[in-house]
Amino acid sequence: MEKEKEKEKESLLQRSKSGQSQRESDGELERILTDDSLPLAKRLGAATWIELRLLFFLAAPAVVVYLINYVMSMSTQIFSGHLGNLELAAASLGNTGIQIFAYGLMVRNSINLDTIYMEQKLSNQILSNLDQFQLGMGSAVETLCGQAFGAQKFEMLGIYMQKSTILLSIAGVLLMVIYVFSKPILIFLGQSERIASAAAVFVYGLIPQIFAYAVNFPIQKFLQAQSIVAPSAYISAATLVSHLALSWVAVYAIGLGLLGASLVLSLSWWIIVIAQFVYIVKSERCRRTWQGFTWQAFSGLPSFFKLSAASAVMLCLETWYFQILVLLAGLLPHPELALDSLSICTTISGWVFMISVGFNAAASVRVSNELGARNPKSASFSVVVVTLISFIISVIAALVVLALRDVISYAFTGGEEVAAAVSDLCPLLALALVLNGIQPVLSGVAVGCGWQAFVAYVNVGCYYGVGIPLGAVLGFYFNFGAKGIWLGMLGGTIMQTIILMWVTFRTNWTKEVEEAAKRLKAWEDKKEEPLLIN
Repeated sequence: MEKEKEKEKESLLQRSKSGQSQRESDGELERILTDDSLPLAKRLGAATWIELRLLFFLAAPAVVVYLINYVMSMSTQIFSGHLGNLELAAASLGNTGIQIFAYGLMVRNSINLDTIYMEQKLSNQILSNLDQFQLGMGSAVETLCGQAFGAQKFEMLGIYMQKSTILLSIAGVLLMVIYVFSKPILIFLGQSERIASAAAVFVYGLIPQIFAYAVNFPIQKFLQAQSIVAPSAYISAATLVSHLALSWVAVYAIGLGLLGASLVLSLSWWIIVIAQFVYIVKSERCRRTWQGFTWQAFSGLPSFFKLSAASAVMLCLETWYFQILVLLAGLLPHPELALDSLSICTTISGWVFMISVGFNAAASVRVSNELGARNPKSASFSVVVVTLISFIISVIAALVVLALRDVISYAFTGGEEVAAAVSDLCPLLALALVLNGIQPVLSGVAVGCGWQAFVAYVNVGCYYGVGIPLGAVLGFYFNFGAKGIWLGMLGGTIMQTIILMWVTFRTNWTKEVEEAAKRLKAWEDKKEEPLLIN
């Protein structure tokens, strides 16, 4: 009997090392973590190996996809910029969407063709609020698809994906109105009529992209919930190549200018959407989860909207928080120097942040899958491992930035004054990188658990009750300038991170398993015949 047990233990450990299965919810990790007969060191070693394999299997392709999407968007701006300064300004405004009123106030009466370069760098630091709202609205599918897959309610994944697509498409119609009236909006926000007219032309070409986002995000999360991540990376890479070629043809060969550049960007996003959907329909890996279009997708939309709206608020509050950093910097006595130095620092932070976003997606999938599969120890262990790994990577990035603080700015500008300002901000940049290694991962855990509404409340208190007031006081009252503004806002982020860590690591994961089961039971509808069998 003892020999049989020993053989079983060895078999379990061997399977964990072999990487035989890449399904998170098959129970292997939970069996190892709950097997008290195994020595603690062996148990932790085997469990860590399984978790690391699963995390990097999810995170690495996700990082590649985010980087490629960023490069695709930036390449459109580069093609537009080679048409002239006016076109560069128009693409800078249009490529980041129609910004919040703060952006208009910041640049009111200060932007002209002599300061286009500063504006271009400025607008690149501001994420599109409309896109963030739309992506936030899709976060419910991330929670529900992950938990449904873990619970082996495979047919529900396709239904959730369709529900999310419907809601995002409705949101897209509302956002389209803002795009259509982009010219008067930009003029109202202080842009010259010349720049507003050119930007509006660019924005008109981005209208199809709104609806591509509405379909792409649910598809992406549908695939990620099943740990199907590599196909999206391959599709994005292939699309980038075609995007560059088509952009050259549209902008230069045919001479469509700004409108051609933005239309090609929209087309590229639709290529990604169509290719991913064809993969879903044709792949054997999605046979259980995609069972055709169904009327069930239209049921329960108000409740689905509530969870989605909480996610949208959570994401928008984070986005606006960092936009206000740029707004406040624009009000300093020497705004151009402050904006240039912050622009370089936030660009560096943005590139490193791509890694954290990959771990954010991985954390969400891992936690939601394990909760759905009723594996509380696995969910808890996954949180610890993903947080630790992301933290280590961010610390390494922070140390590299500190080591290169006196030369890193020369990759962006040759100005000595800006280089000195960037060097002065590098310690804060390093701290921001470390926080970015933790906070996005904890947000991913929150999405996996369905805590979006709670995180929205935390964001309001920490960002707007602490960070912004503290940054304004340090920057203006104590005359610390850009450093004071950033320091104050980092204070808000630190408080938010501490609260999320406290809540996450004190979570009763057994209770979360039960909550996930209740959530899935509430969402599971009676089956109906699909409209179209695929």
